[in-house]
Amino acid sequence: MSLSANVLPVNCSRIASSVAPARQPRCVSAILFDMDGVLIDAKDWHYLALNEALELFGMEISRDEHLAVYDGLPTRKKLDILTRSRGLPPALHEFINEIKQAITIQLTLTRCRPIFQHQYALAQLKAGGFRLAVCSNSIRATVQAMMEGSRLASYFDLMLSNQDVSRAKPHPDIYLAAMERLQVQPEECLIVEDNEHGIQAARASGGHVMMVGSVYDVTLERIVQEVHRVEGLQR
Repeated sequence: MSLSANVLPVNCSRIASSVAPARQPRCVSAILFDMDGVLIDAKDWHYLALNEALELFGMEISRDEHLAVYDGLPTRKKLDILTRSRGLPPALHEFINEIKQAITIQLTLTRCRPIFQHQYALAQLKAGGFRLAVCSNSIRATVQAMMEGSRLASYFDLMLSNQDVSRAKPHPDIYLAAMERLQVQPEECLIVEDNEHGIQAARASGGHVMMVGSVYDVTLERIVQEVHRVEGLQR
């Protein structure tokens, strides 16, 4: 297999040679990515879209509050919190959700652009034999629109949304579903996450977690370094 010098082939022989056969560890063979804040710099888009929908009913969420409480949660969960904390009528949830999702798609179509470092990293990882998946708390239409707008869709073996599981993050269901469909074990997975709800889900799934602060932290070099670190722990 032809690989960049910086990319690891999915081959555990470099590890297994130093351990007893019955205790050979699995190497990292799959990388699972959150979407918002990891591959797409869309946190602000979700904030703006939700507030535009809420403003129709005289309600608003501050930016600090959104980051502290709502970041990474599905829109329906955000609306449930607003009902409990601020009395938003449940009867409005469906209408507000529909407006918010429509605005999010509009923002995606006008703002979502490719980031070369992500295209390069995913191309190299895919060429190296890694299985790749997106696991997002966004709805399916948003995941599709953002992956197409960023020109990343073709690199992934699997793209999951909050509509593909019964419980969204912080529950681990979406990561467990991805592992099952990719036919990999948790210890074979590196999960790239950026917010507390996603990190909680990733840890609960049993996978290895790589935490990032922004989309610009997601580089081939950092991912390969993390794979090396994980596999070093498994020696």
